[in-house]
This record gives sequence, structure tokens and C-alpha cells, in this order.
Amino acid sequence: MNPRVAVARLRERLRRLRERLPRGSLAVAGTVLVLAVGGAVLTRTLDVEAVVGAAVAADPSLLLAALAVYLASWPVRGRRYGDVLAPMGYRCRTAFLTATVFASQTANLIVPARAGDGVRAYLLNDRRGVPYPTGIASLAVERAFDLVALGALGGAALAALLVDGRTVAPDGSGRAVAAAAGTALAAALFSAGAVAVARSDRRFGPALRDRVEGSRLSRVVDAAVRFGAAVRVVAADGGAVVRVFLASGVVWAVDAVTAVLVLAALVGGFGGSVDPGTLLVVGTLAVSAGNLAKVLPLSQGGIGLYEAAFTGIVVATTPIPAETALAAAALDHALKNAVTLAGGGFVAGAFDFSVTGAPDESEREPDAAATRPSPDR
Repeated sequence: MNPRVAVARLRERLRRLRERLPRGSLAVAGTVLVLAVGGAVLTRTLDVEAVVGAAVAADPSLLLAALAVYLASWPVRGRRYGDVLAPMGYRCRTAFLTATVFASQTANLIVPARAGDGVRAYLLNDRRGVPYPTGIASLAVERAFDLVALGALGGAALAALLVDGRTVAPDGSGRAVAAAAGTALAAALFSAGAVAVARSDRRFGPALRDRVEGSRLSRVVDAAVRFGAAVRVVAADGGAVVRVFLASGVVWAVDAVTAVLVLAALVGGFGGSVDPGTLLVVGTLAVSAGNLAKVLPLSQGGIGLYEAAFTGIVVATTPIPAETALAAAALDHALKNAVTLAGGGFVAGAFDFSVTGAPDESEREPDAAATRPSPDR
């Protein structure tokens, strides 16, 4: 059989299989596969009792400090999202936006393939009259700056390791550091390039509209063009770009500090076998690698992917045992997911009472109010 024909038939069969499967089933299957493979590796290469023992022996005071630090990052997330929306002509209070971030992030832990992002776009449209293309574009801008911030933090941490003359563990696990560095650099360059293109003077919208005018694709292309225009509005505002980038750096720096506190809780505090400076640098690099690994929707909520990347970095750059590193990664991920789920549950239960569509909670740009629907619905 002709190889091209065989490949075409295989693609067609995969397409039909994907259409028959319920939406999100691939992500669920990926989660099961990742957990199965991870469980097999864990039981064969690590001492499971040592992993559990390390988690149980964690310093509760440092875990509480990690919890408090991580909670403090959520208002920053809401404020950052406000800086994304403001250039698009929509100004909302930080409390409301923090609630929408909680809701969407919680949904992402439950709904496969990060489909929970649609919750935020829905709330913005339902409560503040923000068009769906604008809401989706704002999410894309936020994700782009997340990647840039993670890449920058990971690159800075790696540079600190190299400048300090530290070497990775002698077991060849330095490949984990190289992989993390490459991923961080690629993510930062891709996102920075996307922002640069959005800030350029080139306009693709009119040409695309002309090509599909009168066809079935016209509505899809029109929505895509409006999406790109919304992204361009933010990218063209230099002040907004700086504010969103700085806020993204704070968000992920706090995320890294949370992981460092959890790691310190398992290695005997900041006076243990690893000095505080090393814990901070390695924890930052591990968090960057772990979150970049979660970008691929191979498992629900990045379960397994985050822990694997985090553990690989810690083991490659410190004398911390793999069992302790894995326990720290699991506790760190569990703590952050627990906060997200608790916050999302609170928002779901009290949204109609504490965060409403009152007029004083959302103010529009003067020039936008005349052409867009009222925020009070």
C-alpha cells in the first residue's frame, strides 16, 4: 500500500475516533496514562514509604507560611487582569476580577483541556457586558505574559546557578536542567514575538475579511479578527504592557516562594542541608519548569507533569533525595490546587451576594460607553 494512502487513512480513522469520543475524554485518558506511568516509575525507582514519610514530617509552620504567601497572590492576579482589560475599554474592580479568575481556574481543575477559561469569558459577558471575543482575547494576553514571566524567572534562576559555579548532580540528570532552560527560553521568545507582532503596524484583518466574504467562514474570521484587534489594543499600550509584565512577574515569583517554603518545610527549614539561596534559586527554576510542563494539556490540571518536572530539577541541582523532592512537589501542587478549589467554591456559592453587577463596581471608558452595552445587566 502506498505510504501516503496509509497515513491518510490513519488520520481519517483518528478524526472519526475523536468525533465519537466525548469532549475532554482525551485529557481524562491522558491523566490516567500519566498517573499509571508515574505510579509504575515511582514504585520501581523510589521508596514510596520515604516519600510519604517526608510529607508527613513537614514543618507545619512553614506550610502555613506557604499558604499565606500563596493566598496573597490572588488579588495581584485580579489586578493584573484589570490592567489587561482596561486598554480594551472595560474597567472592573479588582474584587470582581479576582472572583472571575478563581472561578475559571477552579473550572480548569475540573473541566478537561482548560475549557474552564470559558467560565471567565461568560462571567465578563454576563455581568459586565464584555463581548466574548474581547474576553477570550484578554485571556490570551494573560497567558502570553504568563509564559514570558515564567521564561524570564526560569532563565534568571538558571543564570544564577551558572554564575555561582554550581554543577548538577553527577548522575547525568543535568539533562532536566537543560530541558527546562530550553523550554523556558522557547516560551519566552514565542510569547515576546507574539506581542511584538501585535504591536506592529501590519493589518491582516481587512485582507482576511475580503477573502472569505459571503462564505460560511465569514463569521468565524470576523470573530478572529476582532480577537486579534483586542490583543493589539493591549500590546499597543506601552504602559499596560509594562504593568501586566511586572504583575505577571510578581504572580509567578510568589508562586516560586510558595514552593520554596514547602521545600524548606521538608528539608529541615532554611538552616538545613541546603542553604536558603540555593533553595530560592532551585525552587524558582523548578516552579518555572513545572508550570511550563503543564502548558501541554496531557493531564487534568497538569497532575503528574508538574511533579515530574519539579522533582527532576531539584534532584539535578541539589543533594536533596528524590523522595523528598517528590513529596515537596506533590505538597506544593496540592496546596495550590486546594486554595484554588476553595476560592472557586466560595465564589460559586456567594457570587450573587458579594460580587454583583452594581453600577459602582464597573466603570467604562467614556468613549466606550456610547457604543457598547451597559455593564448593568
